[in-house]
Amino acid sequence: MNPELLDWLACEFMDSGWDVKHMVRLTVNSRTYKQVSTASKELQTRDPYNRELARQSRWRIEAELVRDNALSIAGLLVPKIGGPSVKPYQPDGYWENLNFPVRTYEADTGESQYRRGLYTWWQRSFLHPSLLAFDAPSREECTAERNRSNIPQQALVLLNDPTYVEAARAFAARILKEGGADAASRIGWAWRQALSRAPRTDELSTVRALLDRHIAEYHRDPQAADALSKVGLSPAPKDVDSAELAAWTNVARVILNLHETITRS
Repeated sequence: MNPELLDWLACEFMDSGWDVKHMVRLTVNSRTYKQVSTASKELQTRDPYNRELARQSRWRIEAELVRDNALSIAGLLVPKIGGPSVKPYQPDGYWENLNFPVRTYEADTGESQYRRGLYTWWQRSFLHPSLLAFDAPSREECTAERNRSNIPQQALVLLNDPTYVEAARAFAARILKEGGADAASRIGWAWRQALSRAPRTDELSTVRALLDRHIAEYHRDPQAADALSKVGLSPAPKDVDSAELAAWTNVARVILNLHETITRS
């Protein structure tokens, strides 16, 4: 750590009248915080632990923000502040062993379904499974620092949890509406929305092949396309071919599942 920097921040905190919001704003607007996480080999060799703060740290975003990020990319996130806890989609039977008294879980409808993860109903050791998958603590004891794991279940959540499937479908609808007239333009638009960069040539060709394969599959099996469009509460656009929407939904699922999408860079 940098003792001089910590001393300066401590003095700034006191001089601001212990204004926490001021300190957060000061930090996130600093040039140091806004740096990218990429670094030259020379810098990595000289400062492997980034003690000089010459680059941004590369951490997966917190459990609550993984869902927020997907909903925001999809255009579904409701940024309303305050109010009671909300209940996103949750697997049936997840609470079946929670007794005294026996509890039932009914997912919220309307805007409550798309509120920020900060407001998700928290049932201690039965916390929402999406939060659990991304290392949120149970709040049964103090957690000074969260652990960060990288396990296959996280990819399965991003691919199959109804929240993320619905987010991918909504993102696909945006891609078709706002992304341009051809597949290459749409893929580039989607990449910039999710990752703030253009796709590389190999990424573009891989996703284009995936898109073509799924379009062919869904034209052969329109019922599968219709089933995918019905995941979640938000209505699918009616002026879009269901096979094309389903194919782009799978492209969006891939983008939302990328390590880069859920990693602070």
